[in-house]
Amino acid sequence: MQHVSGTTGNIPAHRLGPRLAADVVAMAREGAGLRLDYSPRSLALVDRIIDGIRREHPPADAVTPALTRFGAYTGEVLHRAAGALWVDFDLSQQDVFGQPFGVRTADGQVWNPLGKAVKRYDNGPADSLRLFYLAVVGGARM
Repeated sequence: MQHVSGTTGNIPAHRLGPRLAADVVAMAREGAGLRLDYSPRSLALVDRIIDGIRREHPPADAVTPALTRFGAYTGEVLHRAAGALWVDFDLSQQDVFGQPFGVRTADGQVWNPLGKAVKRYDNGPADSLRLFYLAVVGGARM
């Protein structure tokens, strides 16, 4: 599955992440009448939306842009609810994560919500975005 690499241009993560998240909020509202409110609780709805997409079995390339936006939404939830900061990944982090940006928690750890949304699509409930949020928040408090 292709990732968002190479599509960010010169837009820094702290601007692009929220923009992609807002795109998926509008898409969910206009396309399906669903309200994503940036709360941690809303990530369970995002999991269900991705499950619905999986059931349709669309070509991977067709869903990559939406998955990227759902990952950005997850990152924006982490930003708003847990104080994570959007960061551009350095080249070694890009190699590891397969994405150009993600978030960093107060403890200095970097996280890959965009990649996690792709994994949710690929692997199903084993890669829940809601549980990812809880793991990040729990890990940041340890």
